[in-house]
Amino acid sequence: MRVRNLALLCAAALTTTGLALSAASPATAQPAGTGSDFNGDGYTDLAVGVPAATVAGHAKAGYVNVVWGGAGGPGKHGSTTISQNSPSIPGTSESGDRFGSALSPADLNGDGYADLAVSAPDETLDVPGEHYEGAVYVLWGSAHGLTSGTTTAKGGHDEAHIGALLATGDYDHDGRTDVTYSSSSEEGAALFLRTPGGAAPTVVRNWHFAGPTALATADFDGDGGDDLAVTYSGMEDQGTFVMTKTAGGDGDGWRTTWSTPDHGAALAAGDFDADGTQDLAIGLVRPNSEVETTYCPQRLGGAVALVLGKPGTTLGGAAGCTTQDSPYVGGAAEAADDFGASLATVHDTVHDGHDALLVGTPHEAVGAETAAGAYTYLEKAYGEPRFLGSNQTTQNSSQVAGTAEAGDRFGATLAAADYDGDRLADFAIGAPGENGSTGGVWFHKTDEEPPYPDTVALTPTKLGLSGAVGYGTALAR
Repeated sequence: MRVRNLALLCAAALTTTGLALSAASPATAQPAGTGSDFNGDGYTDLAVGVPAATVAGHAKAGYVNVVWGGAGGPGKHGSTTISQNSPSIPGTSESGDRFGSALSPADLNGDGYADLAVSAPDETLDVPGEHYEGAVYVLWGSAHGLTSGTTTAKGGHDEAHIGALLATGDYDHDGRTDVTYSSSSEEGAALFLRTPGGAAPTVVRNWHFAGPTALATADFDGDGGDDLAVTYSGMEDQGTFVMTKTAGGDGDGWRTTWSTPDHGAALAAGDFDADGTQDLAIGLVRPNSEVETTYCPQRLGGAVALVLGKPGTTLGGAAGCTTQDSPYVGGAAEAADDFGASLATVHDTVHDGHDALLVGTPHEAVGAETAAGAYTYLEKAYGEPRFLGSNQTTQNSSQVAGTAEAGDRFGATLAAADYDGDRLADFAIGAPGENGSTGGVWFHKTDEEPPYPDTVALTPTKLGLSGAVGYGTALAR
């Protein structure tokens, strides 16, 4: 056991001085979550992380593939692959870097183009005797797409693995977008905040023998700035909380405004009940081992907890639970389905105020095919803090390309955005186990009225990619 690792978690912040995000003017910075239009053509683009990809013979070096949005959606306008061997991208593709492990899009320099924060948590830096420190990069958007990059953080100790989780938002309420990233060791973990302007990162939270498993950004308290939702787990400590950064907070200004002992594998924020406040969904929710109460006492095969917001507070409303055995939810609860292992918010596109939720069940068996995977579209039930929805969608569903096969893990990752410019949210569904773990992403275009179009498979073969392993392991959203 590396006794020094826990003490050195904070040192990871100190090594990044001078690795700055470009400062943006508060008057021009875009708010968080404005999309992934990396080339400014008015269409949201789909960024896919392929951290296990082979690059120039280097296994698991990793790359990011941007599938361009446009009329008709992704798949009709080509794609661009970016690795650390690409011109003007920091670093060099090396075996085991896992570049593209986590992705978070935002306009980080206020120039009107979406940029992309990308991590390589197993990057080994040029430090004698140390390995897997990790690094976080920003790929800058432009009229030509993501054509240049900057190193914005480097791990500060052996096996820091920084950037396994990434999130972006204006957490300090200064009108400029910040980056939050994780760091881990054998003894604990930490979250750091990286702000524009060149200042060293600051610590958001430290854990001992525990660490974060998912992040979500939203304005939970309605003050106009972004807050950070975190779910975490460890040997003797688990939970989920929301933090806001204020001048009067503890430490570096962070204050916990809501918490629960329940924890999960995924988070999604949205106004699911259309009351004007942000709610929080916790996917694959589990109870704290030291606490008797839980949102979901019945959770065979996985469950999603919904915690409602309340005007004037942070997540002060009712809470409830949804499983595959809940009314009007497709499928049946079976052991190890992993219902809720992935989540994505479908933001209101029909102008009724309601956001919806995509729920992935990547280990769902389809017939005799184990871990073939599925996803479900859910909306909040009227008058109750839970979801109801449609039948499951699998690769055996009508109008879905391909065939459900064992190990595909269809629904392992999810994203929702208007990729084709029709003002309706479309879905992207990752299946990293497809085609012998080459992987694939399915584009599900939505229309207001039937007939609904076929779901299109975006696979490395169709996109002309080489070295792909687990295509769809990460999706920017």
